[in-house]
Amino acid sequence: MFEEKIQPRFAETDALGHINNATLPVWFEQSRTPIFRIFVPDLSVSAWSLILAKIEVEYTGELFYSKDVIIKTSIKRIGNSSVEVYQEAWQNEQLCAKGLATMVHFDHQLKKSMPITAEQRDALQEHVL
Repeated sequence: MFEEKIQPRFAETDALGHINNATLPVWFEQSRTPIFRIFVPDLSVSAWSLILAKIEVEYTGELFYSKDVIIKTSIKRIGNSSVEVYQEAWQNEQLCAKGLATMVHFDHQLKKSMPITAEQRDALQEHVL
């Protein structure tokens, strides 16, 4: 499991003083960077081999400005060419949101999915729930 500390910015709040619901997908994407590095170690856009097929976010509590948020990232499932990434957002030791992202290992030139390699699978397997 990967963990990343997020310091909410004032600009990420809404009129009610909560972190805006559109912010969580951005935080979750940022916290998937270690997963991205398994496929593209230097994060080179020209060598990028992932596409986002689906995201889900379930809001289970309120998030607020001025208190750190911990994003926990793990692997839920590894398929032939896709991986499901499970994420949680915690603030004040309370679970505030859960997310699930399906990413596909993709060949942009051929416009089709490609198998996850054994090396990538081994690296992902270390972070399975």
